[in-house]
Amino acid sequence: MSGHSKWATTKHKKAVIDAKRGKLFAKLIKNIEVAARMGGVDIEGNPTLYDAIQKAKKQSVPNKNIDSAVKRGGGLEAGGADYETIMYEGYGPNGVAVLIECLTDNRNRAASDVRVAMTRNGGNMADPGSVSYLFNRKGVIIVPKGELTEDDVLGAVLDAGAEEVNDLGESFEVLSEATDLVAVRTALQEAGIDYDSADSSFVPTMQVELDEDGARKIFKLIDALEDSDDVQNVFANFDVSDDVMEKVDA
Repeated sequence: MSGHSKWATTKHKKAVIDAKRGKLFAKLIKNIEVAARMGGVDIEGNPTLYDAIQKAKKQSVPNKNIDSAVKRGGGLEAGGADYETIMYEGYGPNGVAVLIECLTDNRNRAASDVRVAMTRNGGNMADPGSVSYLFNRKGVIIVPKGELTEDDVLGAVLDAGAEEVNDLGESFEVLSEATDLVAVRTALQEAGIDYDSADSSFVPTMQVELDEDGARKIFKLIDALEDSDDVQNVFANFDVSDDVMEKVDA
């Protein structure tokens, strides 16, 4: 789930001990398989595959599962599926814009899963293009704070094309153009700065402020969407204050 960054990082921490860990593993493995199929199995020459593997390792996906996924994607091992990316658009409760990115080998199943999750949780499907204009494709890197200051991170990434660094509490969010993601990530590595994830994501241009009730409703919708094996990512243009977030977490 991406959209509200503080929520994204909260979720990021919870994911490892989450009951849905198996589902998370499956989605990370699928990402690796597709990256290997699209760009080849050479990690040096395929930055998308590199990032997919790093993300899986951060979430403790076993190395043997990662290696198998790379081989399946590269056609070196049998059993790979022919996945396609499909974007669905809609509106959730309180008029929150929602983009749903699916990676599926069954278009009908994916469409059905998304529609059911939306309609059962106060959402509506929308026509292609009617929601996506509210988002920009950006490179998003999450850097754990540790002893780092904002200036440390900014100094490492500014010349590589980073646009801004946001303080999320326990981590920093580094934003760039999607095309500069690899350069910014490489600059962090060269500066010896560890990062949790580096993704090409949809970042909202405007956000809807939610109260506790609205936040609970949108989180319920997102959980229902992410419960589908075909849904890889959910992006939404809501914002929740720290106070509201604490109430929801409690």
